Amino acid sequence: MRMVFRWYGEGNDTVTLKQIKQIPGVEGIVWALHDRLPGEEWPMDKIMAYKALADSYGLHLDVVESVNVHEDIKLGLPTRDALIGNYKRTIGKLAKVGVKTICYNFMPVFDWTRTELYKEMEDGSTALFFEKARIERMTPEELVREIALRPDLSMPGWEPERLERLGPLFEAYKGVTEEDLWSHLQYFLEQIIPVAEKHDIKMAIHPDDPPYSVFGLPRIITGQDNIRRLLKLVDSPYNCVTLCSGSLGANPANDIPAMIREFADRIPFAHIRNVRVHDNSDFIETSHRASDGTVDIVEVVRAYSDVGFTGYARPDHGRHIWDEKCRPGYGLYDRALGIMYLWGVWDLAQRGKRRADGLRAAESSV
Repeated sequence: MRMVFRWYGEGNDTVTLKQIKQIPGVEGIVWALHDRLPGEEWPMDKIMAYKALADSYGLHLDVVESVNVHEDIKLGLPTRDALIGNYKRTIGKLAKVGVKTICYNFMPVFDWTRTELYKEMEDGSTALFFEKARIERMTPEELVREIALRPDLSMPGWEPERLERLGPLFEAYKGVTEEDLWSHLQYFLEQIIPVAEKHDIKMAIHPDDPPYSVFGLPRIITGQDNIRRLLKLVDSPYNCVTLCSGSLGANPANDIPAMIREFADRIPFAHIRNVRVHDNSDFIETSHRASDGTVDIVEVVRAYSDVGFTGYARPDHGRHIWDEKCRPGYGLYDRALGIMYLWGVWDLAQRGKRRADGLRAAESSV
């Protein structure tokens, strides 16, 4: 397991590269050009500037999250071919700085959805929260006013430029079914995966967050059956999934360890975080500790150990603790604590695996 840490760039993140470098076992940053809108080709000079900055701290840029997919591609509009052309050229440029994995998603309109950014927990910390009944009685415009317009720092997936088109976007998605979205995703992958293969970059789709329809929009990457279907759309080792235990874990029916074991060779990137799901389907993001949430993080990490996972992993979201003022879900302290918890479980799982392997070797020699 290769630990990485998401970073939003100078002037757009409260966490510094100096701080990231001091977290044990972290070897690289998960990054993106957040000033680029979906569909734009990334300029090489800005990519190189990011690389120079990461290099100065001895951190790599192997994982990009995300090269966002333009809504016209998701909608299957005639303009998609030119936008896919921009995407292909961006892949080629990213290969030049050593990128090995691109995380992306295919969620219509909203990349992720929450109803509160700083919901207070029992211990006084705050965290991202989703109230299902509330989302069902809100309009998208109300959600944007309450959530997207509040933070001082930009939130990917909730860019003002994108949300200014909210009305026309929802109108465009009227009548778009899940099967339509599957078809548009297949078209995209058929165009992109050969380019990814050429440049040795894994394309790793992120599951829908939450893993069910919100505001009537179609959602298709929601569970084990759908991931199985995704990987067959273009049967290539470069057509992969970013397995996110938090997004998928918002539906307790999803068996995350089983997914890890089934899709092990198609998971180049793991998001490992916990959520506590209530009986009414509300959920809140918790610490990484298994007993604090609904997702058994110990079993998740053990599954990665069992399959010999050598891909990239990050602690994903964290709570806001010790009065830290930070981007929602992306402070330093709780994510650093999460990393140390993950390393502890990983080290014990690896030790147990070595002991079991040694016992089997001893028995076979008798």
